Amino acid sequence: MNKYDLEERLISFSVFVIEIVNEIPNSKVGNHLSGQLVRSGTSVSLNYGEAQSAESKKDFIHKMKVILKELRETFVCLKIIHRSKLYKIEGKIIRAKKENNELISIFVKSIETAQKNLQS
Repeated sequence: MNKYDLEERLISFSVFVIEIVNEIPNSKVGNHLSGQLVRSGTSVSLNYGEAQSAESKKDFIHKMKVILKELRETFVCLKIIHRSKLYKIEGKIIRAKKENNELISIFVKSIETAQKNLQS
């Protein structure tokens, strides 16, 4: 996967998160988790754009680790929303969790590769 495909995939994921957030009920818990989810779920795309302009290999790895951290936070938030039945369209939450998990795997591998290349 090239960097432009990954960027598009991250943007699509962020848009998917926005769609989910817009359908979560307006309640105290709904508003709290929606805010958390929209921040972490959209920051992955924005931070990836920033990683493309990293000032060094170390800076690139650091920015990729930030993205991974945000992806993991998003995943936990989606799990809470799913288990609490806060979002009624279960299939959509399951798809979001699946995509989120695949993105986590991609970033874990990318970070490992970048760290190996840094040591070479």
